[in-house]
Amino acid sequence: MRMVWEVLVLMFLAICTKASGGGRLKASSRGCSEAAVDGMSYCLSWRFGVESNNVRWWRTVPPQCMHYLENYMLGGQYEKDLDLVIEEVSTYAAGIVLSDDGMDAWILDIDDTCLSNLIYYRDKRFGCDPYDPIAFKKWALKGGCSAVPAVLELFKKLVSSGFTVFLLTGRDEATLGEATMDNLHKQGYLGYKRLIMRSEAYKGQSAVVFKSEIRKELEGEGYRIWGNVGDQWSDLSGDCLGTRTFKLPNPMYFVP
Repeated sequence: MRMVWEVLVLMFLAICTKASGGGRLKASSRGCSEAAVDGMSYCLSWRFGVESNNVRWWRTVPPQCMHYLENYMLGGQYEKDLDLVIEEVSTYAAGIVLSDDGMDAWILDIDDTCLSNLIYYRDKRFGCDPYDPIAFKKWALKGGCSAVPAVLELFKKLVSSGFTVFLLTGRDEATLGEATMDNLHKQGYLGYKRLIMRSEAYKGQSAVVFKSEIRKELEGEGYRIWGNVGDQWSDLSGDCLGTRTFKLPNPMYFVP
């Protein structure tokens, strides 16, 4: 990341030097480089605030952070951050002694947990554009989301180890149920216990309320929720969270 930062700063310096007529670096170009560093520092701090759940209820990514976020999502750091979390999940799961009653459960979110929407958000300037529910619905209906590789590998490990895996999403069941199930199956998500989507009964409820109710129902059925994985804090907040929760990186949007 430091190398990427330095490259970006050098690019700004080159632009500013050209604008100032070349030759020795003038005061105006020094000011430009300082602005570039300050902008990068702000975006790093903003992303930290988002991932630590200190920055909440934001509607769009700050416009000055678009190029920073583009580099983060496409330049390799996003995958490294995600892989680190999944390593922790795998280590934790490997240490659990399962019972033989089939009630040892995990919950995985879908959007930007099991399936990636990065291609969609790339065209939405990585979250700088406001959320467009109609456009996202059209995207989801295509069923073209690719699997998040590290999460797919984790999913297969959990299933093969004997855990009961539930996929829990805020997607609308009536309109996106079939497309979502087909997308999951095509990407290799096979062997889960149940795909749980937002039914008519839960329309209008926040993700925290909806997912809390579902987890409460699962515990009421006797399931022991050992782990809960999602890219939004609303996946990991509320009631009946399970023994451990794991937050995957996603600075592109916020779901309350």
